[in-house]
Amino acid sequence: VQLQASGGGMVQAGGSLRLSCAASGRTSSSILMGWFRQAPGKERDFVAATNLNGVRTRYGDSAKGRFTISRDRAKTTVTLQMNSLKHEDTAVYYCAAGSGTTIFSEMDNPTRYDSWGQGTQLTVSS
Repeated sequence: VQLQASGGGMVQAGGSLRLSCAASGRTSSSILMGWFRQAPGKERDFVAATNLNGVRTRYGDSAKGRFTISRDRAKTTVTLQMNSLKHEDTAVYYCAAGSGTTIFSEMDNPTRYDSWGQGTQLTVSS
């Protein structure tokens, strides 16, 4: 599975932005899709994930109440709608896809993801 992330950019604090991740290849095996982020000098953090039909979702603490992850009906694109952005949301955002599990407790585990996109930069100015 190949993943192409887009939608990053610069936005002021309090603003909104939408990231998209288009999957190609054996997308039917990507039962789990998610977003992680990595700020300079920090470890990669879990942001949000969804299962194949978008019914089961999980959010990292920083994303709860502000971000929404969704998956299109063709199941090839996952979108991350980000509202009320904060300076601390500044990071490179990576989309990822996994074929092994959609167990809720494992959706934030990066080792459950087989494919990773190239990352897209989000900068939030304060």
